[in-house]
Amino acid sequence: MNPSIIFSVFSRDFKRQRKRMLLTLVAILWGTMSIMLLLAYGEGMKQQFSKNSKGLGDGIVILWGGQTSKPFMGFGKGRRIHLHSEDVDYLKKRMPELDVVVGEYIRWGVQVRHGKKLISERVNGLYPQYETIRNFIPEMGGRMINQLDMDLKRRVAFLGNDTKDRLFGPDIPPEDVVGETIYLNNTPYTVIGVMRPKIQMGSYQGQDSDVIAIPFTTFFAIFGDPYLDNMIYKPREFDNMAGIEKRVFEVMGAKYRFNPTDDRALSTWDIVESAKVTGNIMIGIQLFLGIIGGLTLLIAAVGVTNIMYVSIKERTREIGVKMAVGARKIYILAQFVIEALGITFLGGLFGMAAAYILTELFKIAPIESQVLDFMGRPTVSLEIGITVTVILGILGFMAGLFPAMKAASINPTEALRYE
Repeated sequence: MNPSIIFSVFSRDFKRQRKRMLLTLVAILWGTMSIMLLLAYGEGMKQQFSKNSKGLGDGIVILWGGQTSKPFMGFGKGRRIHLHSEDVDYLKKRMPELDVVVGEYIRWGVQVRHGKKLISERVNGLYPQYETIRNFIPEMGGRMINQLDMDLKRRVAFLGNDTKDRLFGPDIPPEDVVGETIYLNNTPYTVIGVMRPKIQMGSYQGQDSDVIAIPFTTFFAIFGDPYLDNMIYKPREFDNMAGIEKRVFEVMGAKYRFNPTDDRALSTWDIVESAKVTGNIMIGIQLFLGIIGGLTLLIAAVGVTNIMYVSIKERTREIGVKMAVGARKIYILAQFVIEALGITFLGGLFGMAAAYILTELFKIAPIESQVLDFMGRPTVSLEIGITVTVILGILGFMAGLFPAMKAASINPTEALRYE
């Protein structure tokens, strides 16, 4: 099979059936562009959701006290389990598999004053590790709470970006707020930084953009809360989150005398498992979008099949001559399959190029939208390109196979008499 001969035959058929061929190529182009854009939308949404899910934290588990539901060692059920500040070091020492363990105090309704402005806000007593495990990233010119603030019980405050806007106004740059004095229940604090804006999909206490964070030790000294509101731990490895949680219940159960199998004695929120569930949902959405686009492309493939059937009918005598002079059926079969693949990939190439150009233009378009920030922008990945190419190959092969089988089964004697 000489490629030049196949190309010349393909060119001849294209000129003979120009209108029909163009319509088929446009259908393939449209179908390919549709599936590419739908998959690109799903990919962009998956990547954005993965990024957004890290707004709450990456690889962490949030732990709260609970209420026992099983009797244990003489204690009845229904006993409240409260977390204490010493539990942070207690858990660290007994579980070396944990990379980070921190505690958190939360106080709502604190009066916050700057100048003549007085508002009621949420104040959190935090550890310095919140900068990395909870993405409390400061804007340029400021910083997050550090260990020295903890050791010296400094009266310093790190502001969420929305809290900064409410106190100082949205027009004031974050770096100009650093060094200003605010009053929490009439106690002065120095602002050391403002949080960089982030998208936060999940929350257990409100949006981080509304926080006023002060050192953990300072909070305890000022407010004197007897119990932690929650603890957060981050394992060194994430491949056995259920086993680590089981070990946490065993360690805490030994201290507070509750049954380690009592899943109500403590409450947990595993962000790692939540991220896996979200990832699986996104894969399902991508698959659904791919099926919709694939059906559009399938309709275009039917057009290729029709073109091939018409071509075979018009070239019946030519096929008969080839078979009469010794052409084998496999040659006839391969010729029409290759022609169908050629039509499919030609239209597919233009469709993929058009989809890529559209997604790139959309990504650089200066469109400011909270919806786009949350849902993401269409993104063409290598995996999408490979997937679409494979689908095109399968559809092109199937579109050419059945007409080619009909061509290969033609009786040479009858074909030579065909008018």
